[in-house]
Amino acid sequence: MKKGLLVMLILMLSASMVLAGCSGNGGKKEDETNKGSEATDKPAETKKPDPTKEPDKVEPFTITLRHIQIGDAQKNRKAILDDVVKKTEEEVAGLKIELDGVEDQVNRYTKLPAEMTTGNPPQIFDLFGGKGDAQKYAEAGRLLELTPILEELGLGDKFHNLEQFMIGDKIYGLPIGGSTEGIYYNKKLFADLGIAEPKTLEELEAASDKLKENGITPFAMGSKAAWVPNMLINTLIGRYAGPDMVGRFNSGDLKFNDPTVVAAYDKYADWVKRGYFTKGDIGLSYDQMLNEFLNSKAGMMFDGSWRSSAFENEDLTKNITSADVGYINFPSVPNGVGDQTFINGNYSNGYGFSADLDENELKAVKAFIKNLYNEEMQVRGLHEDGVLPSMKVPASASDGVTNPVTKQVVDLNNNVGGQFSHFEIVITGPVYAETEVQLQAIIAGIADGKKATDSVQTVLEKEQ
Repeated sequence: MKKGLLVMLILMLSASMVLAGCSGNGGKKEDETNKGSEATDKPAETKKPDPTKEPDKVEPFTITLRHIQIGDAQKNRKAILDDVVKKTEEEVAGLKIELDGVEDQVNRYTKLPAEMTTGNPPQIFDLFGGKGDAQKYAEAGRLLELTPILEELGLGDKFHNLEQFMIGDKIYGLPIGGSTEGIYYNKKLFADLGIAEPKTLEELEAASDKLKENGITPFAMGSKAAWVPNMLINTLIGRYAGPDMVGRFNSGDLKFNDPTVVAAYDKYADWVKRGYFTKGDIGLSYDQMLNEFLNSKAGMMFDGSWRSSAFENEDLTKNITSADVGYINFPSVPNGVGDQTFINGNYSNGYGFSADLDENELKAVKAFIKNLYNEEMQVRGLHEDGVLPSMKVPASASDGVTNPVTKQVVDLNNNVGGQFSHFEIVITGPVYAETEVQLQAIIAGIADGKKATDSVQTVLEKEQ
């Protein structure tokens, strides 16, 4: 009995010692516990790269950039684009940008619409704003929404006007720059013939008659692509129907066969009959129109402010210098509606981006936007290519302009009553196509203003 009690006491004492040891160091030996504490206090060692191990390889990838900067007259703008492409490729690992230069009308009316139909546009492409282009493609889900990207890049409030690239408050494209459209005239020819700078329609027609009398075409014109003469038609509508004509077309308040619009087309038809345009202009290209003016075969040319850079191009200007060229707003017309000092101005041409991008392509697009749409490139566009900035830049940006024609563009833009846009931004593609068909019918002498505008209005009503 005593022996049993002694064994039990020994067992109980052994158990209590084991429990005490467990509660003291978590079941570890004392030297192991201390080692753990010391390891925690020491800074972690930095793992050095293994010089024998190859770095992670970056998978190369290619995106396509469709642009319209082709031909000698666009070489300055192409040079800016090339610099942006180079910088973007340097910033994005593995990126190669493949440039696809396509003529403006081919891109806008043939290639891009076909690609949008199949859902396979380039990753980056030249894009016009308005219902017939950007807004239509955005509604079809083909364009990348840029609103969050602009906020991410800090560009959300940096643009003058993005309306033509917007649906509601969402942005789907970015204009490269702004532009106005007016009359370029040969100062030397005008001075030699004693012609003063025209301020009214009567004075403009008198100048045209004087030029004709001396064997000089009044207006260089290349109507092979009907958008070229349509620039002048748009300004005539702005004079006769008023500078709010685009909004009225959009609301339906202004019909295409309204008497004021008919008056604009009739005036163009009158000038065709009076021989004010280059003979055979329906077969002449846009570049040939410029050559007619540069070679002093025509005294005037109605064109966009973007053309101002051409007069600094030594390859083009053999017979005329930039100092010989003036740029003026289209003058007031008798019985014209509204402020006759408004000018046709737009922020309508820029870049759009495919909605179907993978992670790498999206990274490339963001870098491209950052590198193109900034103050440096906007000012370069103004100085080197005569393109008005689409973004807000300091007023001093124009101080560095050396091209005297571009200086006139900037000065004129600062002293007009306002701007009105092209009617094409509020009409569908088929309606705009009909305006081109009918304008060429007027040029060919087989339609007048009433017949032409009735045809356009008929198509417009079918589209509504």
